[in-house]
Parts: sequence; C-alpha cells; structure tokens
Amino acid sequence: MAFDLLIQNARVVDGSGGPSFHGDVAVKDGKIVEVGKLNAQAKRVINADGLVVSPGFIDNHCHYDAQVLWDPNCSFSCYHGSTTVIFGNCSLGLAPAKPEDRERIAGQLSYVEAIPMDVLNAGVNWNWTTYPEYMEAVGARLGINAGTLIPHSAVRYYAMGEASQEDQRAATPEQLATMKGLIREGIEAGALGLSITRNRGHYDLEGRRISGSCAPEAELFEVTDVLREVGTGVIQCGGGAGPEIDNRLLSKLSNACGRRIMYNSILQSVRAPERWKEHLAVVEEVAKSGSRAFPMASPNQIKQRFDGHNCQVFRGLTHWHSLMISQDDQEKLQAYSDPAMREKLRGDLDIPHGQDGVFSRRWDLMTVDRPKLEKNQGLKGKNVAEIASSLGKDPLDTFLDLMVEEELDTVFVLTEINVDSEALRQILSSPYTIVGLSDGGAHVQFDSGVSYSTRLLGYWVREQGIMSLEQAVNQITFNSASAFGIYDRGLIRPGLAADLAIWDANTISPVAEDIVHDFPNNGWRIREQAEGVEFTVVNGEVLVERGELTGALPGQVLRNALYAS
Repeated sequence: MAFDLLIQNARVVDGSGGPSFHGDVAVKDGKIVEVGKLNAQAKRVINADGLVVSPGFIDNHCHYDAQVLWDPNCSFSCYHGSTTVIFGNCSLGLAPAKPEDRERIAGQLSYVEAIPMDVLNAGVNWNWTTYPEYMEAVGARLGINAGTLIPHSAVRYYAMGEASQEDQRAATPEQLATMKGLIREGIEAGALGLSITRNRGHYDLEGRRISGSCAPEAELFEVTDVLREVGTGVIQCGGGAGPEIDNRLLSKLSNACGRRIMYNSILQSVRAPERWKEHLAVVEEVAKSGSRAFPMASPNQIKQRFDGHNCQVFRGLTHWHSLMISQDDQEKLQAYSDPAMREKLRGDLDIPHGQDGVFSRRWDLMTVDRPKLEKNQGLKGKNVAEIASSLGKDPLDTFLDLMVEEELDTVFVLTEINVDSEALRQILSSPYTIVGLSDGGAHVQFDSGVSYSTRLLGYWVREQGIMSLEQAVNQITFNSASAFGIYDRGLIRPGLAADLAIWDANTISPVAEDIVHDFPNNGWRIREQAEGVEFTVVNGEVLVERGELTGALPGQVLRNALYAS
C-alpha cells in the first residue's frame, strides 16, 4: 500500500498511558492505517528520529466561537500541538440568536471573555439564527478540528429576551419548552453537548449578569434532561466549583441526566490556600460514589495582565464597571483623579466578592509589569503594597496615582492562582481531574493560556517530573477526547483519525509572549507560540510545520456519537 503520510523512526507515545516505543505511523485518507516498523512508499515521509509522535492534543476549554469564523486555524492553539479545540463553554456563544439579539449575545461573550467588541463587529458575518446553522458556518472553512457546545445563555436569551437576565427569574412553561427544543435541535445536529454556568461574576457590557447565571437551579435540571432524552452529549459548567463543594450540585445534575459533567475548575489560590485540598477530597468522594462530575485543571499559573484602559480584575464591581465600559480615556483619568470617586471605588473593593473575599487586602499580589515612564522603571517587578509602603501611601491611591501619571498605560499583573508547585502536582496527577482549560480565544489582550500542553510536557514533566511523559500525553489526548465524547481520536490506533503531534521532548515549551496586530479592525492580541513542536497533523494533513501554517484546511466539525452512528 502507498501511504499518504509516513512518520518514521519516532518515539510513539500512543495516548493510552502505556509505555512508549520506537516505530513508524502510516496514514492514508485521513486515518491511521499502520503502526510498527514499516517499509512502504508514501507521498510524504517525515523522519522523526529523536522526536515523539503522539495523538494531537485536545484543547478542551476554549472561546474561539467568533475567532474561528475569521481564523480557521484557531491560532494559537494549533502551534502547541492541538488538533482539536472545543468552544461554546461557560454558557457563552453566538448561537442560537435572533437577528435583533445579535449585539446582546455578542456583548455577553465580549465582556466575559475580554474580546473587544469592535473586533467582533468587524469579524463576525452573521449568517445564522439556529445552532445547526452556526455549526455549518463554522465547518465551512476549518484548519483545526472544532467541537462545539450549545451555550445555555444564548438559548435562554432566545427564549426569554431581556427577562433572561433578571436574577432567578423562572421561565414560563412555554419559554422552557422553547429552550429544550433549541437544545434538542443542536444535539441532534451533532453538538458535543450543552454548557451552563453558575458563575455569579460574569456580566454583559451593560453590567447585568449573563443569562445563564440568572437561571434558577430547577431550570438546569430541566435543560440538561434533554441530553438524557436524546441519549448523548456532555455538559460543561462554568463557575461550578463552589456549588459542587457546597452542595454537590453538579454531581446531582450528572446523576439526574446520566451524562458526564466537566466544570471550572480546581485550582490553588493564594487567597484560600487550603481550599484545593477540600475540593480534591470532594472530587474523590463523588467519583468513588459513581457520579460523573469532574473538575478541569490548568497547568498554567493564572495571570491577569491589564492596564488602566480596562482594569478587568475589577469587573462586576459597580463603580469600576461604569468606567471600564467607557471608551473615553479622559473620563477615566478624571474619575481616577477625583477623591470622591476614589472613595466609591474603595467602597466597591471592601465588599466581599467571590470565594476569595475582599480584594483590597491583597495588593501584594498585584505587580507592576511594564511602567511607561523612564522615571518609573524602578517599579518594574514590585507589587503595589510594597510601593505604597515605601511611599507611605494607601495602596489604592498608589495604584490610581501611577495609572493617572502614566495616562492609563501602566501594565499590571495580578498573579494569585496555581503558584504552589506541590498543590499543582497533586491536582494535575489526580485521576479525577481533566487537564486543559486553556481559555484559548479569550482575554486576548491580557493573557494567553494556549500553552497548557507545552507547559505540561516541558515544565511539569521534563523539569519537575510530576508524572511520566506517557501519563501526561494520556491526560491531554485520550482522557480529554473521552471526557467530551470524541471517540475516534486521542489514540494512535489503526482506524482512528490521523490527528497527530510531532515534537521534541527535550525542548518542548512555550515561547515568551509578544503582541501582534492580526485581528479584524486592526485589532491586536497577545501571541504565544511554542518551541519544540515540529508538526501538527490534522486528519492526515500537515497544518503547522516548524512554527508555520501550511495553508491546508483539513479540519472538521466534530459531532457527538449519536450523530456519527
């Protein structure tokens, strides 16, 4: 047999978690056809001597819902060996949407995931109303594979309009029937599942909570029951950690509908240093009881980078929010300079919010990342608390004074999540967590998490040795594929799709971030590329070769098992 692609002399890490071996992998018609020592002809031969060949990575928590429409490769996930991205998470997305509701639905995605609205307006060519129509729009031109989840917030807004954003507003029987019909329609068209949210800190551009977070719990049992009725699909939940720890809400949902739930997230927090242990104990308890509610975990330190133009770390706080949505920098400068407004901003920070309590007590976690003025370069790397102490000033005043002096251009970084190596070792190596959670496509001007795979394999495996290479590959290939109901990928096995990553285990790692202006409307974003990833192969075609896109568009919309059968 003449193959389309033959990868020779590789270290084969097949995704199963079993021992690696040296051999060849042959591909034809987009499928893996042989694995072993092969002596045959091929249209293209890649000599992978000294390199690993593994299944392509599953980037299992992304927000490429809009970006995929102008960037079919969903960069920059594909540069890190990912061959599949999954979006529609946290109840957010662009379908279903009535024409008159498009701005509102896009605004929820824009504000929560920090994707500039002017970019969305320029880049999204709305040519759908229903969820199946949106899936067709996504699949019209794809480089990487895309799995999609039906977003509850969009479904709820479609059925209820503005009333969907009234907290705890129950849907009428007719509205609930509309929601269930929309979800069934999407699942029958092949969507991988449904996404919901319990995140009380997610707002739209007008400062109102997004639709899904306003739904009563009883509604969640109703809408997820559609998956039981249809007999397929998974559930993803944003902001699910607290409800699961406190009253096992997600385990109850999973038990009721019989479907697997993945939720955000298990993490280590500086503000609540012991909470991850409590959470992990809960996860193990419910898993051993037979429930299928599993938290997602990121190998990345979670950093929030921001400047005075958009202080995103304060989103959801009354007086901060009104300034953040303003496009007028002079208005911001005037407000931040006004003593009366400062007292209002201070009052916002003294109100407990989220599981970690009062923000204003932890100015030591906020660091000056990039001062603008030459005279302030000595502040780089110092936290706001120590700068304030050295000046004998209040931390909030110190923070705002610096922003005003540098005309909002000072760049700060808030680092408080996943900074304890021992905690991350236990979280990432637990059999009950799902590793990934890159947030690819979100927070595009503040941080990039698409390096979760290269950081896991480089820093955590090669440098820290927290697990074997085979175990790590299993986590980000077969485990993720299985969790999200993708059964034809995630392993190197004859008959499965030829989604492959070829990489150097000795060098694989993220590359330092930089900035590129490649979004619609001349929008800019943070770019994060990879070292050591030589080839990303999607459905048997090379998508990325040594850091460069080939121009191939072999991607597919991945659909659920019932649709496939």
